Amino acid sequence: MAWLFPGQGSQQLGMGKTLAERYPAAARAFDEASEALGIDLRKLCSDGPQDDLDRTANAQPAIVTTSIAALRAAQEEALPGGDPICLGHSVGEYSALVAAGALDLADAVRLVRRRGELMQAADAAGGMAAVIGLDARAIERAISGTSVVVANDNAPGQVVISGPLAALGDATAALKAAGARRVLPLRVSGAFHSPAMRAVASDLRRAIDAVAWREMHYRVIANVDAAPHEHARDFAELLERQVWSPVRWAASVERASADGATTFVEFGAGNVLTGLVKRIVRAARTASVSDPATLDATGALFR
Repeated sequence: MAWLFPGQGSQQLGMGKTLAERYPAAARAFDEASEALGIDLRKLCSDGPQDDLDRTANAQPAIVTTSIAALRAAQEEALPGGDPICLGHSVGEYSALVAAGALDLADAVRLVRRRGELMQAADAAGGMAAVIGLDARAIERAISGTSVVVANDNAPGQVVISGPLAALGDATAALKAAGARRVLPLRVSGAFHSPAMRAVASDLRRAIDAVAWREMHYRVIANVDAAPHEHARDFAELLERQVWSPVRWAASVERASADGATTFVEFGAGNVLTGLVKRIVRAARTASVSDPATLDATGALFR
């Protein structure tokens, strides 16, 4: 089994609300994270306002907390896990590290709060867009010579680009001329996973080095190299690189499949990642846990 954890953009009002109401373990996740940050994350996720939830410094800890709340609710229901391999998309990699035992939730949310603050401040004039209908190589050719780069290779025909807002318009025109069906702006506040984020790397590394890292119970496939890692010490460098490097999601899912994963379960808001998995590994069995209904449905797969 592979456990999947979504990244920024998955946030939505009400996320985690019904899980926290039904499962004490999920409620405790929100309590732990709220205490660590000194803000009421449960209220923010439930009631917003949306603009506050969307702020990078808020969205990242909210997403991590919601994912861990969903995982703990599943564990409270004794959902089988076996010896899973973990992978998370962008900030979801921090959720994966909590799930694998490398980080405490409190340390993780403090770390991603700092990560979000740094990213939010680094490039207010940057943005990202999803490109539908072209593969990563075709996109790279189309945007060659611009200051826009491929940021996320998510699945065949679904790639995200990142760069200065002033350059995204020209890049969009070039991509449509090259055959892209759609280019959709994303709800983010900067040019994430692009060279613009190199400016935050040293400060982020100091924050990473300041938290307590623990022995990992499960392997985590890293975004930057699409390879499984068994030692927490690997992730100081990997997470520093991740903030300005492309997310190799398609390759990461392919690696999980090659290593034996046949069932992929997504924990957190929505089911975007499981949708991508079906496009990458067509034979995969997928499920998601975002509320009590999806948890019940996922549990039925294993009965």
